Amino acid sequence: MVWGLGFWEKDHATIGYNERIKFFPLLSLTPSAKMQAIRASASVKAVKVSRSAVRPQASMKATVQKVAQVAGVAVSSLALTLAAHANATVKLGADNGSLVFEPSSVTIKAGETVTFLNNAGYPHNVVFDEDAVPAGIDADAISQNEYLNAPGESYSVTLSTPGEYRMYCEPHQGAGMVGKVIVQ
Repeated sequence: MVWGLGFWEKDHATIGYNERIKFFPLLSLTPSAKMQAIRASASVKAVKVSRSAVRPQASMKATVQKVAQVAGVAVSSLALTLAAHANATVKLGADNGSLVFEPSSVTIKAGETVTFLNNAGYPHNVVFDEDAVPAGIDADAISQNEYLNAPGESYSVTLSTPGEYRMYCEPHQGAGMVGKVIVQ
């Protein structure tokens, strides 16, 4: 029971998923009606409630998972917004969980941007092969050597020199996670 300018009382006959709650505003009642309402609420007897009628509480694990999902959606939304400004977007990991760049090959014009979007099977990184980039390009300077660990994280790189840039995901190269960017 909660007191204020009135009081709330649960209808104890229906405890469970559909709890009924009554509000008795004390200001609108006559003095004798106020006393009757107070006596009635004080005389409510405890009711034995079956386990099936009690709403189960979410576990801490389920709560943390829900928070993580919401955070993941927020990060994914931000990443997709950033990716919308890219000229090409490459998913790191396929929707079905395969360890691949999707698509494995993209073509852009010189000066355009490629965004690599963490999708599935992470962690991932994007390492450009120093032996498979145009002459004069520092592969380490355009690579993302640090791992992208969460869904929706992204890495963008602008490539200005025409040619073929081969890349791989360091932890998944042996599984075939390789790709290329062709700059025209």
